[in-house]
Amino acid sequence: MKVLHVRVQRFDPKTDKDPRFESYTVSVNEGARVLHVLHAIHDEIDPTLSYRYCCGSGQCGSCAVRVEGEPVLACMKEATDGITIAPLNLPVKKDLVVDLLPKIATIASLVPAQGEAMQLPTKAQIEEIKPLRDCIECLACVSVCPAMDVTSFLGPTAMRQEMRLALDPRDTGDRVPDAVRDGLFTCTSCQACFVACPKKIQIPGKAIEKLRALAKRQGFTLPRHQEVAALIEKTGRSIPRTTESFLEKVGEVIEPYGPVRATVGFFVGCMYNLRQQQSALDAMEVLHRNGIRVIIPKEQVCCGSPLIRTGQLDYVDSLKRHNIQTFTSRGIDTVLTMCAGCGSTLKHDYTTPFKVIDINELLTQYGIEPPAKLGIRATYHDPCHLLRGQGVRDQPRELIRNVVDLVEMPAICCGSGGGVRAGVPEEAAALGRRRGEEIGKTGAELVITSCPFCEFHIAGHTDKPVKNVMTMLLEGYREKDRLAKKKK
Repeated sequence: MKVLHVRVQRFDPKTDKDPRFESYTVSVNEGARVLHVLHAIHDEIDPTLSYRYCCGSGQCGSCAVRVEGEPVLACMKEATDGITIAPLNLPVKKDLVVDLLPKIATIASLVPAQGEAMQLPTKAQIEEIKPLRDCIECLACVSVCPAMDVTSFLGPTAMRQEMRLALDPRDTGDRVPDAVRDGLFTCTSCQACFVACPKKIQIPGKAIEKLRALAKRQGFTLPRHQEVAALIEKTGRSIPRTTESFLEKVGEVIEPYGPVRATVGFFVGCMYNLRQQQSALDAMEVLHRNGIRVIIPKEQVCCGSPLIRTGQLDYVDSLKRHNIQTFTSRGIDTVLTMCAGCGSTLKHDYTTPFKVIDINELLTQYGIEPPAKLGIRATYHDPCHLLRGQGVRDQPRELIRNVVDLVEMPAICCGSGGGVRAGVPEEAAALGRRRGEEIGKTGAELVITSCPFCEFHIAGHTDKPVKNVMTMLLEGYREKDRLAKKKK
């Protein structure tokens, strides 16, 4: 047996004005799950505690709650000392019980064909459906969807079902127009739903992006997305040229100071090449200082992410072949990215003969020359395609703590991804304002991030400076050099 101290959110809308947290101490067996803790509280301390459960084996979804702010199935999550247990971010009926019915009612049902028109799915169709059919309707995904907070989007589980039915020949519903009507193009591709899903259904990639591809065939692609696709096909870039590009500012090989510790090929991405060039130039200086030789092929083009996210796939394979050939022809075995979206795309949407690594991963792997501390209080914004798309969380924090005092804030989407900033700007602005509010709560003097889209978008929704991780490291190095020169 072990003793655990936990906090549980209590709230009865019939009698309470606001939710409150109550603390409990329980004795449970080693390996006990959160559900066992709730049972112990209910059976031994407070029988008025309300929560749902049924199967106790991760199959029904009824016991979904938040533990330390993250959606989990209470029957599957191991309980640890000091945890906080709260309901999902849905209307609360009492304590940990939320109202699921309104959201479940929006999930489409199969409309079967009649008589001889009925066709059974082929083996190939069944294989396509399989990744989408494991949903247990726990609504963990719905509880974390940022688009649903600011739009009328029906949410990830509704989109998953629309795609599942679109693949099923037994269904006669017209699923693509329904999905477009219900907010298909409002998904920011933040991946929060995938991370929250206890069945690990890849809703953005396996459902929403595929529905968008079907929507493209039926003429539903948003006009702004079509413009971006046309620009990529014409120029190889998703950003219009307005000034000298990064690729024009640098040589093809940047040699480091001192011994070479590693050699990488650098995939710059459209934003750092044509809009946020200074962040990329700062990164080259940081790599230069830390013994990294950088090869920068000038003929590289857009990774294709804007096309993949918006379902415009006709030109994607051509981009992939071109980029892979560009790097392999130089014998490059490690490709470095500093754009979160490009990195996620190269890692997950390409099949490459080379390793792809984010710049934060690379520098923490090899270690960096310590910069000077700047005495600044800063907060860090997790780019969705870095945190959830690549699983890179601790590395940028490790780097920036060398330079500033870090204060954390919730890791929520800023609204710039998934084609939303271009196609649904009012939604992007609403999410940007929400991000700005969280920044304000931290009391930070500065916002640091590691994505060009986040840098650009957040800067329009906060009065704080927004800088790249690499820019901050470079400022720390410059301060170190200044202090060393002053001592002389």
